[in-house]
Amino acid sequence: MEESSKPADVPASAPPPLVARPLYLHPVAIVAALALAVLAWQWYDSRQQIGALQHELAQRLAAADVENKQSRGLAEQVREATREAQVKLGVLEAKLQESQNQQIALEALYQELSRSRDESLLADVEQTLLVASQQLQLAGNVKSALIALQAADARLARLDRPQLAGLRKVIARDVERLKLAPYVDMIGISARIDNLAALVDSLPLAMEVRAPDPAAAARDAAEPPASPWLRFTRELWRDMRELVRIERMERPDIPLLTPGQTYFLRENLKLRLLGARLALLAHDEKSFKADLKAAREWLVRYYDGRNPAVVNAIAAVRQLNDSQISIEVPDVAASLDAVRNYRLVRERAR
Repeated sequence: MEESSKPADVPASAPPPLVARPLYLHPVAIVAALALAVLAWQWYDSRQQIGALQHELAQRLAAADVENKQSRGLAEQVREATREAQVKLGVLEAKLQESQNQQIALEALYQELSRSRDESLLADVEQTLLVASQQLQLAGNVKSALIALQAADARLARLDRPQLAGLRKVIARDVERLKLAPYVDMIGISARIDNLAALVDSLPLAMEVRAPDPAAAARDAAEPPASPWLRFTRELWRDMRELVRIERMERPDIPLLTPGQTYFLRENLKLRLLGARLALLAHDEKSFKADLKAAREWLVRYYDGRNPAVVNAIAAVRQLNDSQISIEVPDVAASLDAVRNYRLVRERAR
C-alpha cells in the first residue's frame, strides 16, 4: 500500500522547469536600454553643445568679419596715411636736401668771406705798417708810427687766431723799439716854424719906426680949441711939414731899404724858415741850424728890436735853433716783412 501511494521517483539532477518572463524584464534588455538612453542623452547633449558651439562660432565669425572689415578700413586709412606720409617725407627730404645745399653754399660763402675779411684785414695792416714806415723815414715821426703799430696789433688781436701769434710778436718787438727811441716833436717844431713864417709880413722893420716928437705933442696940447677951419689949416700945415723930415738916427747902422728890397727881405726870410722846416723833415740838423741862424740875424739886423712881436720871434728862433733833431730813427721793416710773408704763405696755401 505504501509503495502504491508514493509518487513516481523524479531524477535528482533534472533542471527545474522553465518559466516564461517578459522581454523588458530581461537584464540584457535593461542594460541595452540604459546604454541606449545614455547614448541618446549624450547624443542630445552633444547636439546641444554643437549647436551652442555653432552659434558661438557664428557670432565669432560675424564679429571677426566686422573686425576684419574694420581692419580693412583701418588698413586702408593706414595705407592712405602712409602714402601721405611718404609724400610729405619726400617733400621734407627735398627741403632737407635744399637746406643742406644752402648750408653748404653758406659755409662756402662764409669761408670765402672769412678769407676775404682776413685778406682785407691783412692788407689794411700792411698799409698801416707802410704808412708807419713812411712816417719814420720821411718825417721821423716816432709817435705816429707807434700809434700805427699799436692799431695794427689791436686789429690782429680781434681776430684771435693762433697762427697770427708769430706776426704779433714781431710787431710787439718793433713797438718796444719805438717806445725806447728818443722823441722829437716834429709836428710841434714844424708848427712853430709855420707860425713864424706867417708873422713875417706883420713884423715892423727898424727903418719904419719913427721916434715921437715931444715938441709937437706939447704944442698940440698947448693950443687952445679953435674953429673947424682953423683946425683944418693947422692939420694941413702939419702934413705939409711931414713931407720932408730930418731925424737923428740913434742907430746909424740901420740899413735903409727900398720898397722892393723890403719885399724881398720878407720873402727871403720866409724862404729861410721854409728851408729850416724842410731840413727838419729830412733830419738835416746842419741845414736846419744854418737857416735858423740866418733868420735870427736878419730879424736882429733889419727889424725893430723894441717891438714885442719881434722880440718874441727872435726868442722863438733861438729856441728852435737849440732843438736837437738829428736822432737815429728805428724802422718797422721787420713787421712789414712779416705781414707780407704771411700773406704770401696764405696765397700759396690756397
